[in-house]
This record gives sequence, structure tokens and C-alpha cells, in this order.
Amino acid sequence: MFLNYIKLKNFRNYTYLEHKFKKRKTLFVGKNAQGKTNLLEAVYYLSALSSNRIKKDSELIKFNESDCLISAVCSKCGIDVSLEVLINPPKNKILKVNGIKKTKSSDFLRVLRVVNFSSADLMLMRGEPSDRRKWLDLAICQIYGAYYEKLAKYNKIRLQKSNFLAQFASNEGLLDAFNTQMSIAAANIVYLRIKFLKELEKIAKVKHKAVSEDENLSFDYDCDFDENLSVKEMSEIIYEKLNQIKDDEIRRAQCLFGPHRDDISFFINGIDAKRYASQGQQRTLVLALKLAELDIIKDKTGEEPLLLLDDVLAELDNIRQNYLLNAISKDTQTIITSVDTLAFDNNFLSDVDIIKISNGKIL
Repeated sequence: MFLNYIKLKNFRNYTYLEHKFKKRKTLFVGKNAQGKTNLLEAVYYLSALSSNRIKKDSELIKFNESDCLISAVCSKCGIDVSLEVLINPPKNKILKVNGIKKTKSSDFLRVLRVVNFSSADLMLMRGEPSDRRKWLDLAICQIYGAYYEKLAKYNKIRLQKSNFLAQFASNEGLLDAFNTQMSIAAANIVYLRIKFLKELEKIAKVKHKAVSEDENLSFDYDCDFDENLSVKEMSEIIYEKLNQIKDDEIRRAQCLFGPHRDDISFFINGIDAKRYASQGQQRTLVLALKLAELDIIKDKTGEEPLLLLDDVLAELDNIRQNYLLNAISKDTQTIITSVDTLAFDNNFLSDVDIIKISNGKIL
């Protein structure tokens, strides 16, 4: 996998940008608030159709403009594939692959696979459960393109049920219908989350121990299910649970149970990392997670994903910096942002394309 070219129009602080990538390693250098992170965000959006920096797509559009365009060309197995996203609210975004309009997001999500590692990710352990759920969901989308649609379906049912609960009129038959649909959609999400985390944990343990040496990393998906259950069995358990709490949901007019409320726990030597790990331990943990993401995507898809490093080296000490840079395969296309080149040794920079960015323009 190689990202050959990207074009932006009215995206964030970019009025217009075209750039061709020449090397496997590219370093964008510039002062803060010049557009470095925005450029990486555009690359990631082509992969996940989402960003951890926004709540609405309209926030990506340059001020005083009505729409924005992100397009790119990438090579997969020696074949060039073009991608294009037009964001034009209030209309639905238009997705194109090789110039052909796609109505299913999953058809678009299969093309460009990216692992994004930013300074904000280093706070993953200290953030809200919603932050960890979003990280998990975006990571799974990189491997299972259909997961995006499963998630969208669940959220649509949940919203409909929430609206119904807000104006409940003793229609238990309709509530049961919502619970039936919700239990099936929820089970599909939980099953894939557990499956993904089990596989990721095996890889992350090794990465983590390479830095921490005597510390053992483990995960736990916080739900009420045995990890060996089938989707059908999970669905039946979720349905029963929803029936048990229906009076509380009616009283509070909220959906009180489901994957939209789950969390992921991380443990170092059996101790809750979110509560008790030091800042250094938490950063090592997140570093292991991101490197494990790279490996699992390659293992599952047979392709080297792109790695985006957004100003993350400045937040790591020398040991973790060196481990990260040495762990990146020479075949992994890596796009890095930094305010300067001081965090990189000359040996690393010898094969890096260094590009300056200022005020939304490449110099």
C-alpha cells in the first residue's frame, strides 16, 4: 500500500493543495496551527470516513465555504486506485472509487488502511469511555469494512428507540420490536469487538514487554458476556437484559444498556492502568496498541497500512522514540508531522522527504 497523491479543496485551512508522495517516509515540518495535523486528518478521513477531532463533517469545511473535497490516489498490489469524498451539507457526502459513486460506506472503507498515532492518543487511558470506544471502532473498521455499517445500523435503531422512549405511550409491543432489533445489532458489534481485542492483545503484549521488560499487559472488554459465545447467544442475552430493565428505560427515557455504554479496561501486571499506571506506563501501553494495530492489519489484509505520526515524538522520551522509529518496517509508508527535525537522528532523516508547511501551503 502506498499513498501516491492527495488533493484538498476547502478542507480546514487549505483552500487548495496538491501533493505527490515520493518516499516511504515523509516529514511535514512547520510551526503550530499551520495545517500539518489537518493534512494527516484528511488522509485518515479517506480511510475511516471519520475523524477523532470532529463531531460533524461540516467542521471540516473551510470557513465561509459550502463544501470541501478530499481526493487521493493510492497503489494496492501495483494497481492505482483513486478515492474521492465530497462533503456538501446538508446533503449526504458523495463517495467515489475510481470515479464510480459508491452508496455503501463499506465499499469505500476497504481501500485505504491507516493507523493514526497522535499526541491525543497518548491520553487514551485518561479519557472518557467514549474515547476508547471510538478508538476501538475505528481500528476495527480498518479490518472489517462491514463493521462501519453494523455500527451505523445499531446507532440508528438506538436513536429511534430513544425518541420512542421520550414519548412512550404504553406501547410495549413497539418497545419489544425495538429491543429485538437492538439485541441483534448489538450482538454483532460486541462479537467483533471481543474478537478484535483478543487478537490485538496477543500482539500488544509482545510490543509492550519489549519496552517495559518486566510488565505484563492485558485487556478486558467490559461487558457481561463470555468471550466464547456466538452472536446468536449474545443476542439472546442482550434481549433478556433489555426486557429486565425496560421499566427503568421507560422511566428515564434512555437506552441504558448496549455497546454504546461499554468500555475497555487495560491492566499492567493485573493493575488497572487507567487508574494507577504512571504517565510513562500509559504512554508505553498506547505505543504498544498502535504498533499492534499495524501488525494486525497487515496480518488480516496482507497489506502494509499507512502510519500517521502526528507530533507524537515530542511527547515520548528517548527510549520510546527510538523503539517506535526502529519498530516501523521499511515497507510501511509513514507520514510524520513535527515542529522541527530535532527529535530525529541523521540516520533516520537520510531517507526521509522533508517538507515545510506554512499557513495551509506547502513551501
